[in-house]
Amino acid sequence: MYQWRKFEFFEEKYGGKCVIPEEVSGRIECCSSGRGKVVIGCDDGTVSLLDRGLKFNFGFQAHSSSVLFLQQLKQRNFIVTVGEDEQITPQQSALCLKVFDLDKMQPEGSSNTSPDCIGILRIFTNQFAEAKITSFLVLEEAPPILLIAIGLDSGCIYCIKGDIARERINRFKLQVDVENSSDKSQSSITGLGFKVDGGALQLFAVTPHSVTLFSLQFQPPQKQTLDHFGCDFNGVTMSDRLELIIGRHEAVYFYEVDGRGPCWAFEGEKKLIGWFRGYLLCIIADQRNGKYTFNIYDLKNRLIAHSLVVKEVSHMLCEWGNIILVMADKSALCIGEKDMESKLDMLFKKNLYTVAINLVQSQQADAAATAEVLRKYGDHLYSKQDYDEAMAQYINTIGHLEPSYVIQKFLDAQRINNLTNYLEKLHEKGLASKDHTTLLLNCYTKLKDVKKLNMFIKSEDAVGEHKFDVETAIRVCRAANYHEHAMYVAKKAGRHEWYLKILLEDLGSYEEALQYISSLEPSQARVTVKEYGKILIEHKPSETIEILIRLCTEDGKLVRRGTSNGTYLSMLPSPVDFLSIFIHHPQYLMDFLEKYTDKVTDSPSQVEIHNTLLELYLSNDLNFASISQANNGVDLSLRTISGAAAMFRVDSNGKSIATHNDSYKEKGPLERQEKGLRLLKSAWPSDLEHPLYDVGLAIFLCEINSFKQGLLFLYEKMKLYKEVIACYMQAHDHEGLIACCKRLGDSGKGGDPSLWADLLKYFGELGEDCSKEVKEVLTYIERDDILPPIIVLQSLSKNPNLTLSVIKDYIARKLERESKLIDEDRLAIEKYQEDTLAMRKEIQDLRMNARIFQLSKCTACTFTLDLPAVHFMCMHSFHQRCLGDNEKECPECAPEYRAVLETKRGLEQNSKDQDRFFQQVKSSRDGFSVIAEYFGKGLISKTTTNGSTATGAV
Repeated sequence: MYQWRKFEFFEEKYGGKCVIPEEVSGRIECCSSGRGKVVIGCDDGTVSLLDRGLKFNFGFQAHSSSVLFLQQLKQRNFIVTVGEDEQITPQQSALCLKVFDLDKMQPEGSSNTSPDCIGILRIFTNQFAEAKITSFLVLEEAPPILLIAIGLDSGCIYCIKGDIARERINRFKLQVDVENSSDKSQSSITGLGFKVDGGALQLFAVTPHSVTLFSLQFQPPQKQTLDHFGCDFNGVTMSDRLELIIGRHEAVYFYEVDGRGPCWAFEGEKKLIGWFRGYLLCIIADQRNGKYTFNIYDLKNRLIAHSLVVKEVSHMLCEWGNIILVMADKSALCIGEKDMESKLDMLFKKNLYTVAINLVQSQQADAAATAEVLRKYGDHLYSKQDYDEAMAQYINTIGHLEPSYVIQKFLDAQRINNLTNYLEKLHEKGLASKDHTTLLLNCYTKLKDVKKLNMFIKSEDAVGEHKFDVETAIRVCRAANYHEHAMYVAKKAGRHEWYLKILLEDLGSYEEALQYISSLEPSQARVTVKEYGKILIEHKPSETIEILIRLCTEDGKLVRRGTSNGTYLSMLPSPVDFLSIFIHHPQYLMDFLEKYTDKVTDSPSQVEIHNTLLELYLSNDLNFASISQANNGVDLSLRTISGAAAMFRVDSNGKSIATHNDSYKEKGPLERQEKGLRLLKSAWPSDLEHPLYDVGLAIFLCEINSFKQGLLFLYEKMKLYKEVIACYMQAHDHEGLIACCKRLGDSGKGGDPSLWADLLKYFGELGEDCSKEVKEVLTYIERDDILPPIIVLQSLSKNPNLTLSVIKDYIARKLERESKLIDEDRLAIEKYQEDTLAMRKEIQDLRMNARIFQLSKCTACTFTLDLPAVHFMCMHSFHQRCLGDNEKECPECAPEYRAVLETKRGLEQNSKDQDRFFQQVKSSRDGFSVIAEYFGKGLISKTTTNGSTATGAV
C-alpha cells in the first residue's frame, strides 16, 4: 500500500528506553494485559506482573515447569494459566489449568508472596485425548462462570465451562473439519475469537486452511464454515466491533458471522496482527533484507498513522493507552498516540485539510472540534479565492461557528451569491436571527431573484416551522416594495395587523382592508379595528361603522343560545372599546353610538355610552372647546368624566375639524340639544332612583354649554328646587320664576313652600320696580301663611323701588285676621277660666261635703236597685252583681278616663323623643306654636326627683 500517506500520529513513550525487568529471568513464553498490569509467563514456570512503565511489581511460581498460555481477566482480578507441572502418574498429562485470585495474597516465607490459587484443573482426561495446545482463550460470562476454549494441533477445540473454583464445570469438544486431517500442521487451531451479541454466543476458530464459526447458544453447537483458507500462528485478532481479523501474506481479511467482509491488500509476511482503538497493527517481515516493520493503519482514512523499523517482535500488547512491543531479546517498546491537536497541527502545516477533516470525523471528535477544522479549511480556500469551496466548508460549520464570521468575509468580498447560499442554509437549520433574515431578503431583492424570494417566502414549511422571523421578513419586503410577499407572509402567519398596515398605509386599499377584517374571527377583528380604525373612519366611515355595529351586536349569536341577554351582551365588545378610533371624527362617533343604542337597549356599558352621547349632543361645535374653558374656572370635581369621552377634548388638526363642522352645520346645535334633552329624560325614567348616565357629568356639560333646559330638568329630578329657581333668577325670567314656584312650591303636591320666601327675598333685593310680581307672590304667601308680616316687610324694605301701596292691602288683611284671632283667643280663655273655676269648686265640694245618691235603678241593667249596691262619685249606681270583679271604677266613665290617661302617657313619651320635637318645630310654619303646645300639655315642666330639681325631657 505504497500509495497510502504516512504520518507520525504516534510517538515512543519513556524516551524509547523500555526493557523487561531483570526479575523476569526466564524465557518469555506468553503475555497478557489488563486492569493496569502486564502479565508475563516464562519457561521456568513463573508469572511476573509489571506496572506502568514496565516496572516489576511482583512474581510468583505458577507451575513447576513452563507457563505456556495465560490470560488476565477484565471483570475480576484473576489470572488463568496453562502450564506444565510434575507428572504424578504416566497415565496423566503434565498440563494443567490454574486460576489465581490476585486479590488474595498468601505469605510464602519472609519476603515473597503469591496469589491464592482458587482452582486447578487437568486439561486432558480419558474422554479428551492429549494433544499439543496451539491456542488459548477465556471468555468471562456472568461471574463466576468462565468459558475456556483450548485449541489443539489435532483440529479440535476443548471447551470448559463453569465455576472452576467450585469444580462445577461442563466439558465439551468442538471439531473443525479439515481436508487433510492427518497433517497436523494444516489442522492446528491457530487462532480463536469469541463474539457475544445479545443472547448469541459464537466462537471463531482459525486453522491454516479454514475459518469456522460455532454458535454455542445451540445444543449441540452449530458449525458454519466461513472460508476455506486461514492463516498461521499470531495472525489472528479481534477488532473492537468483534470482527475476526486474520493476516495472510497477500492481505488482511475481516470476517463477520455471515462470512468474509472487506480485505486490505498489505504485502509482506504478517508476523503479528493486533487492534488498538480502531487502528490495525501489523508486524511485517521484509524477506529481502530480513527487517521487520511495525505499521499502524488507519483504515477509515486510508493512511498509515505510524511506521517504524523494529527488531524481531515476540509479543504485542495494549495497555495504559499504549501499544507495547516485546522483542525477542527482552527489550520493549511503548508507543502512544499523540493528542488530536498535535495531529491536526501536523496536517495543517502540510495544508492537508481534507485528511484532518476525515480524521476528526472518523475518531468521533466533538462537533466543535470538527467545526474548527472545517473553519480552517474554509479560511485556506478563501485565501486562495476559491469562494465556492470555501463556502461549502463554512456551511458545514453552521451551529458551531459564529455566522457573523462568515458573513463579514463574503460581504467584504462582495460575493452575494455565496452569501445568499450560506444564509439559506442558516435558515433551513432554524439558526437564523432577525438580522440574518433581513440580510437574506435584502440579497434576494438586490439580485431581483423573485423566484428564490417566492421559494423562501412561500414554501410550505417556511412560516409554520418558523423558518424565519415573520416581522423581519414583512418589514424588509415592505421596504423593497415587495408588498405581495409581505402580505403573503403576514396572512399565513396570522399577523393581521401587518397585513392591514400594508393594505392601508402602502397600498391604500381600504375596501379590501374592510373585507379582510370582515373575514376574520370576531376576537381578531376587534384588535385590528382598534389599531387601524382611525384610517378606516377617515376614508370609509359608513362601512367601518357597519363593521363595528356587527362586532358589538351580532358576533355572539352562537354563544347566545342558553344564556341570558345580559350575559350575552357582556360577552360582546363594548362600543366604549372603540372610542379611540373616532378621535378626530366626533360626528361619526355620534352616528355609531346612536345606531348601537337603537339596536341594544340594555348594554352593560349603557352609562358610558350615554355619557359620551351627552357630551357630543351638548357640545356647541363638536370640538369640545368648552372643556378647556372649564379648566380656567369651573370646579372639575363636580363631575366624573369617563376617559373615553374626555379623549375628545384634545384639539384635532384644523383640516379635519373644519370638514366635520361643515358637515354637521345642517343639523346645528339646537337639534343636537333637543336630542340631548330627550336622552336626559329617557335615560332617567320615573321608576329609577338614579339615571343611566353620570349626573355630575350631565350637569357640568349643561353648565359649560349654557343648556338651560337640561339644567332645569336635572335639578328638578334631583329635587334641587332652589337651584331650579336660581336658574330663572339668573336669567331674570320673572314669569317663569313665578310659574316654577307655583309648580314646585305647593306643599300639598310634595313641593317646597320655602321657595316663595326665597322668591320674595329675590324681589326685595332686585333693585327695580316689580310691584306686579310682588303682589302675586304675596298672594301665595298669604294663602299658605308662609311668612309672618314682619319678615315680609323686612324683605321688601330693601328694594327702594317698591312703595307701601304694594303691601297695603296685604297688611290690612293680615291685621284684620290677627284681630279676629285675638278676639277668638280671648273668648276661649274666658271659657277655659270659667270651666276651671267650676272644676275647682266641684273638687272642693267632693272633698268637703257628702254626696247623696238617689238613683233607684241600676245603670247597667236598668232594674230596680237593691242591695248590695255600689255607688260611684260620678253619680252612677250599680248592682254589685252587675259589676262583677271590677268594683273600683265606673264602667260608664272608665273608657273616657282611660283614653285621657293613654293620651297623657303618649304625650309624656313623645316629650322624651327630642328628634321628633325638633322636627316638628323645624317643619312647622310657626315653631313657637309647637313649643306652646308642649307647655300647654304640661310636657315641658319642672319635676322633682329625690329632692333635686330637674327639667323634663324635651
